[in-house]
Amino acid sequence: MRCPVCQHATKVTNSRSAEHGKAIKRRRLCLDCEKRFTTYERVELLGLTIVKRNGSKEPYLRHKLELGLRKALEKRPFTEQQFQKIVANIENDIFNLARDTIPSDQIGKFVLFHLRAFDKVAYLRFASVYRNFRSTKAFEKEIQKLEETV
Repeated sequence: MRCPVCQHATKVTNSRSAEHGKAIKRRRLCLDCEKRFTTYERVELLGLTIVKRNGSKEPYLRHKLELGLRKALEKRPFTEQQFQKIVANIENDIFNLARDTIPSDQIGKFVLFHLRAFDKVAYLRFASVYRNFRSTKAFEKEIQKLEETV
């Protein structure tokens, strides 16, 4: 691995399991500039195709999942560790389906499930886009459902 600062070789100074055994966290040291940084190794869901609502298909991209979650969690209190745990849990749910093609609405259901347990406001934000709320009544109904299950 190359140093992100000076592009010289690095060495691993420490490795440990992360994300409940789903990743490896490595502390690295640049042999030239002596900067320290962290890298993560995790299973990548290769070959997974997402079928969108309109029928189009695209490859699964972790980055898109992270963007949607960050948008829902914008200005909400959470740590990066909590965020990565949610992403890892959602990817674990996807992986456990053991399929090459997954409808986007299935991923949306996984996201809603994990957001509902983590942050109700983020859940409502995501649900409003995922379920395409068209009125304040739709929000009110969803809030009532949330309050009934608390």
